[in-house]
Amino acid sequence: MLPGADFLLFAHRGASAEFPENTRPAFARAIEVGADGVELDVHRCEQALVVIHDDSLERTTSGRGSVATSALDSVRAADAGDGATVPLLSEVLDQLDATPLLMNIELKGARTAAPTVDLLRAHGFASNRILLSAFDHEELVQARQLAPDYPRGALFGRLPRDAVARARSVGASSANVALRTVTRSLVEDCRGAGLDVLVYTVNATDDAEALREIGVRGIFTDDPARMLAYFGRR
Repeated sequence: MLPGADFLLFAHRGASAEFPENTRPAFARAIEVGADGVELDVHRCEQALVVIHDDSLERTTSGRGSVATSALDSVRAADAGDGATVPLLSEVLDQLDATPLLMNIELKGARTAAPTVDLLRAHGFASNRILLSAFDHEELVQARQLAPDYPRGALFGRLPRDAVARARSVGASSANVALRTVTRSLVEDCRGAGLDVLVYTVNATDDAEALREIGVRGIFTDDPARMLAYFGRR
């Protein structure tokens, strides 16, 4: 089970309602407002891990093309919004190192588990600050083999009937599910199986309140400052 507040508020791709998503300014804002954690996405680019959500550059940067096949220098030279750059995972880990924030690192694409684990080990992050999540559950299997002490979150878009069993089969500690799929019975089933439920992406305060009432462990929100204020924590 994740440590911290009874109802965790993760800054989704940082404070992405106020700053360009998955950039250091967005993470700095999450730190400033007192979010419980940050959610971020990693892709491989050459021999590095870069923090970006999409597998292509067009939506969130001035660049073009696939992240995986682009030169790292060109990805780093792209404008990720307001002059921010696409950060390396190592840079974000440095930024968050001295903070108490939890980190949900979403493994995007193949072969991201091993280098992510290597970086976390090199930075000395305690396992109780980390949640490694992925839609590709094979990446979670790999993460489990390499670092069984790091908790894992099984991500689901459309929710299969056997979601709880699938999450347990990869040794997950949480089911990370879309807002549209959440029901009280799902939360009860997950909790009965020892799984936290984390819900993405929640930006309406009435949705957040309803989720807290049915026992959801936490949410991912683009606007952590607003959510923290609503729940009287800021």
